[in-house]
Amino acid sequence: MKNYVITIARGFGSNGKQIGLQLAGDLNIRLMDKELLELASIESGINEELFALADEKLNRRLLLQVPDREHYGNVLTPENSRFVSDINLFNYQVKILRMLAQTESFVIMGKAANFVLRDLPNVVSVSIQAPFQDCVKTIMERSDMPEADATKAIRRTDRYRSDYHKYYTGENWKDSLGYDLALNSARLGMNGCVEIIKRSVAAKLAIPYEALKQA
Repeated sequence: MKNYVITIARGFGSNGKQIGLQLAGDLNIRLMDKELLELASIESGINEELFALADEKLNRRLLLQVPDREHYGNVLTPENSRFVSDINLFNYQVKILRMLAQTESFVIMGKAANFVLRDLPNVVSVSIQAPFQDCVKTIMERSDMPEADATKAIRRTDRYRSDYHKYYTGENWKDSLGYDLALNSARLGMNGCVEIIKRSVAAKLAIPYEALKQA
């Protein structure tokens, strides 16, 4: 059976990362988040800290620009003055993602992966969200955080994720049309989301559900 990729975009406090971890464990495949930055650093020779900075803080001035999305994955050489620009750092991640999608199965968190891998037939893209108050409760419990601080953290993180997605894709981060699946984790629960995603992968690849873990 050929390999497959599950992309997960998630709201902060929706348990999207936990769902991704459970999927990776159930399917015996790799989950990639920060690991992608390490791989891109190795591929490019650029310090991993620069990838981390670009990943964690989008330059607000970039939101006024429109990147050349048709050439994602085309990286610049060290001689180019924009070699360590945010868009070139992003392109190295795109290059790694598209290479790996040809050879192995994995779960990838964020990174606008639903967009940059959208033309590949072995990709199932998922958006996991939950009502705001459910997210607040989750963050309060997980981080032992007061409600006011949890509220600010969710709004700050989701705004960044939305801006990042908009800049690199031109699309609305929460628009369900950008994904194969849009799941409400508060209604379905973590186990329910995991089960739906696994069955969707099997359906898209046209294979028996029981064969998934053998990929």
